Amino acid sequence: MKHSPKIWPMISALTFSLAGCAASGTPEGTAHLSPTECRDLAARRSNAPVTPERNRSELAALEKAGYDPFRSFDPYYPDDLQAAQRQVDRWYQTDCQQTPPPN
Repeated sequence: MKHSPKIWPMISALTFSLAGCAASGTPEGTAHLSPTECRDLAARRSNAPVTPERNRSELAALEKAGYDPFRSFDPYYPDDLQAAQRQVDRWYQTDCQQTPPPN
């Protein structure tokens, strides 16, 4: 129990985060990622050359998943970024299966 006071802020933040996700959820069957985001994520997975447009698209997907890159002090970095990346990966698996691979 020596470290238990340090864990409460993280538990509190996770609770609020999960509550926010539950409250702002999208209807079942609704795509979370746009076709452009699906295309750009597919390009990233195939190691296609990086472009500014693709970077903006990937950042937009991470922001949809709850990541805030403009937070001035983020005590949970990189955990919050990694959580958003996992969420985008889950959305990619469900939303982007019909997207053709990049040229």
